[in-house]
Amino acid sequence: MNITKTCFSCLLALGVVLLFFFNSNYLNGKQIVKKFHYSPETVELNGSCDALIRRNKYFFWGNVPAISSKRMACQEYVRQNHYITSPLSREEADFPLAYVMVVHKELDMFERLFRAVYMPQNIYCIHVDEKAKSNFLHSVERMAECFPNVFLASRTEPVVYAGISRLLADINCIEDLVKSEVQWKYVINTCGQDFPLKTNKEIIQHLKRFNGKNVTPGVLPPNHAIARTKYVHREDLVHSLVLRTTLVKPPPPHNITIYFGTAYVALTRQFAKFILEDQRAIDLLTWSKDTYSPDEHYWVTLNRIADFPGSMPDATWEGDLRAIKWSDDRTHDGCHGHYVRNVCIYGSGDLKWLLNSERLFANKFELTRYPPTVECLEIKLRQRALEDSESELQSHWFL
Repeated sequence: MNITKTCFSCLLALGVVLLFFFNSNYLNGKQIVKKFHYSPETVELNGSCDALIRRNKYFFWGNVPAISSKRMACQEYVRQNHYITSPLSREEADFPLAYVMVVHKELDMFERLFRAVYMPQNIYCIHVDEKAKSNFLHSVERMAECFPNVFLASRTEPVVYAGISRLLADINCIEDLVKSEVQWKYVINTCGQDFPLKTNKEIIQHLKRFNGKNVTPGVLPPNHAIARTKYVHREDLVHSLVLRTTLVKPPPPHNITIYFGTAYVALTRQFAKFILEDQRAIDLLTWSKDTYSPDEHYWVTLNRIADFPGSMPDATWEGDLRAIKWSDDRTHDGCHGHYVRNVCIYGSGDLKWLLNSERLFANKFELTRYPPTVECLEIKLRQRALEDSESELQSHWFL
């Protein structure tokens, strides 16, 4: 399969020796006793990550080689790239999740994200930007063909940052996911520069705390956000940006109060189906098409309407969905990578902060520029997931 992998230079020689002792498997509901014996290379690899997390200055990160890009059969691809191929617990099997993944470039980073959130009981819709290069699209298509629970969005958008096209990309996937036979409990939307900070089980346990409510952090619009929905905005597809005009928009339909919040949400299946059919939601989407960054008001606004399924009319910023280091936020320890649009691109010095976060996901990452950040997060996450597993582990699940 023509997909390039980035990894530690020492990872190519990594060998894992496993000793398993099972009383039974998780399907019988009995406890499993597991013992792991890690090879010296594995111990050294974890030690390297621990050194980075402690920010020891003596640790040197070598060049990151690429694994051969030769075409592989799907079975070989899944095994060689360490995908988990069966549920790790009864709880996870009984609580499938749906994912919307909006991507347009950096295949290696997307593939790391996908592998980190992939579980066979979940379902995944990938929206590839209509403007993406053909080789990127074809690589994602070939990857998706290897998994029965993964598909590409049936309708795509030429995504413009802060434009209606970004919201429509999510909605297009949600429409497809609602039609799925998989009875998923929540849908989580992601972008290609996200990465999870929690295991699949930990994400489920976090969402269960909301007792079937949608998680859409947000509040009434602060002063700086009022102009986003007050004036008419236009997408400039040529330059891929959104321009504000001097035209004042009419008030929102149905006397809806507009809220402001995060574009990243966790929505119940009932809510997702409802907004595709309810006239208020349809009219709000139409009204939002000439606003700035409508994905930052659409979800949070609908979830404040009392009669919508799973709504939270009195919610504020609770939810803990995304860890983001904003440049104007003085509550964190600074950005150890660099800022883009006032958002930190995480460097290895951010690892300790990320691993201590209570949030489900973090944004943003660049694998090519700061490979150790993604590599160490992935290793720590996989290790935690497997050590907490109730099912029989397979050797190729270990990174």
